[in-house]
Amino acid sequence: MDFKNYIRDIDNFPSPGVGFKDITPLLQDKTAFQEAAKALLKMVDNQKIDKVVGMESRGFFYGPILASELKAGFVPVRKLGKLPAETVAQTYKLEYGTDTLEMHKDSVQKGDRILIHDDVLATGGTAAAVCQLVERLGGSIVQCNFLIELDFLKGIEKLNGYDVRSLLHY
Repeated sequence: MDFKNYIRDIDNFPSPGVGFKDITPLLQDKTAFQEAAKALLKMVDNQKIDKVVGMESRGFFYGPILASELKAGFVPVRKLGKLPAETVAQTYKLEYGTDTLEMHKDSVQKGDRILIHDDVLATGGTAAAVCQLVERLGGSIVQCNFLIELDFLKGIEKLNGYDVRSLLHY
């Protein structure tokens, strides 16, 4: 299945000059949605995964599905102040400032085998921050898994040393 047929380009969103890859047509089509989940799962190559870590908010679409199929737990990573229990935080640079992500302090145990999942790998800042959080809690990152990778932004360079796999490349 050509999943690119289900990705819509939105110009000048969320700001002027940005070309946004909108995955909602993929999510809305029952066949494409299910086939993309299968393809993302296949990229994991039957590796043992204890937890899938998904980033707010679009990492929440496929992250729990992957966790369920892998018989793993799911760990949400959220923006600062959105999680109710004790958290660990990581601040990272954006092209226009900084942002902070958090996860619950008890969400990853030492030695947990982790699959990190998000919808898009762009500049790599978010994914690199999540890798730092997971490793700070003692988790071992098996793979970083993305629906889309925007190759021209070279985000993979911030994930040097990790196994990075993406279903679609632009």
